[in-house]
Amino acid sequence: MDVFQAIDERHSYRGAFTDEPVPSDDLRAIVEAGLEAPSGCNAQSTRFVIVNDPQLTDRINAMPEANTPIRQARAFIVCIVDRNPPDVYKGLSFQIEDCAAAVQNMLLAVTALGYATVWIDGWLRKDGRAETLGHWLGLPTGKTARILLPIGRPAETVQRKEKMPFEERAWFNQYGSPVSLSEQ
Repeated sequence: MDVFQAIDERHSYRGAFTDEPVPSDDLRAIVEAGLEAPSGCNAQSTRFVIVNDPQLTDRINAMPEANTPIRQARAFIVCIVDRNPPDVYKGLSFQIEDCAAAVQNMLLAVTALGYATVWIDGWLRKDGRAETLGHWLGLPTGKTARILLPIGRPAETVQRKEKMPFEERAWFNQYGSPVSLSEQ
């Protein structure tokens, strides 16, 4: 699958997974795609924990208010960031941007390998879930789980939601300007 096909087919999957395990080699390939993402000042600050131990996946599956993909995932990838990110450029940190770029690469790799996932962020930041997960993963005090990707083979086919057309979200040279073929 080429990159444009993966971009076109990628979607947030909130359905059930099959019982098929996710091979460690595939999980490693997915995380390696994340490691290849750009990072501000090449700081490479984002870290990852791959969760495929059945005892640990069962604990995550049982977390309160977990949605279907979390409850049924056979594997997870956890994006780890610093609680107090270091300055990397004139008082700025790009850790959240770095994490997001890495996760996008991983979402495309998940799609290209025929798996499904959904980017889980807000759920982790409520009711101490990131702290609980961090404790289970043995994260140092200064680190936190920022994004959780439940990984598996989709048990159902879902229709990808339509994206808004180009003309409603992108323009040449000026915000909101009409696009004509001659301008392209």
